[in-house]
Amino acid sequence: MPLNMVSREPGGGPIMRNVSSTSKVVRQTAQAAGGWLETLARCGYATKGVVYVIVGILAVMAAIGAGGATKDSGGAIETIAQQPFGRVLVGLTALGLIGYVIWRFIQAMMDPDNEGSDAKGIATRIGYAVSGIVYASLAFLAGRTALSGGGGGNSSHQELTARLMSQPFGIWLVGLVGAIVIGVGIFHFYQAYKAKFMEDYKAGEMSATQRRWAKRIGRFGLSARGVTFVMIGSFFIIAALNVDPSEAKGLSGALDTLARQPYGPWLLGIVSLGLVAYGVYCFSQARYRRISTSGSSVGLMSGG
Repeated sequence: MPLNMVSREPGGGPIMRNVSSTSKVVRQTAQAAGGWLETLARCGYATKGVVYVIVGILAVMAAIGAGGATKDSGGAIETIAQQPFGRVLVGLTALGLIGYVIWRFIQAMMDPDNEGSDAKGIATRIGYAVSGIVYASLAFLAGRTALSGGGGGNSSHQELTARLMSQPFGIWLVGLVGAIVIGVGIFHFYQAYKAKFMEDYKAGEMSATQRRWAKRIGRFGLSARGVTFVMIGSFFIIAALNVDPSEAKGLSGALDTLARQPYGPWLLGIVSLGLVAYGVYCFSQARYRRISTSGSSVGLMSGG
């Protein structure tokens, strides 16, 4: 057959049409995957917001003597479980947290936010991975609570610290954990001061009033969370210095410590309101955050 007769069919021939059709299917599938990833991420931010709002409201009630309690995220899960249809609500909470965990790992591995591969970018992406691990444990707790109908029975910070101390160089590891947590808290203060989190919003979809309040609430919430992180990290360092796992405390321990200080109810009330604000900040992220899934969905489709 003469060479000039090859691939003369309209559309470039059957091979080219098949390649084009396959590429179109891949693009459509990637777009669908990206849509699901965005939905998971937004549900995850909203669920995280619910957890922090509950923790903050309970602590505010404790500060004003209205019968609340200082609890951590696990305590918030237990509170949800005690409500009417609690197992269903906790199950939905677990699903929302799983969505957040998936998004965090995608941020860490596929870098849809273009953090980069320099030292700062790597540190940020490692932070995403650590956040994913932390919320994976909370999602597991919520799932177990939903299935069992009882309390999650999660290990305390003291038990986890004791296990870590029993390892080679365990005391140093506990001290390192404390230093990292303090560093995260300081980074929260930096974020609050610079307000660079506003760059993550789809500003064009927000009114001037919404942008202004998102900035205010975000700064207040990040500052309050920074206070608790610095305190939690300090507890771990004290536990390492004293070789005493009982010194390690989590969020509820930090809030309890605030309450025992001079003007404790005021300090607890301010920080607790800040945690509520952080929850509202998470809601705003669920609604208006820019979530780029194009690169991550293509990566998933290609096995990258």
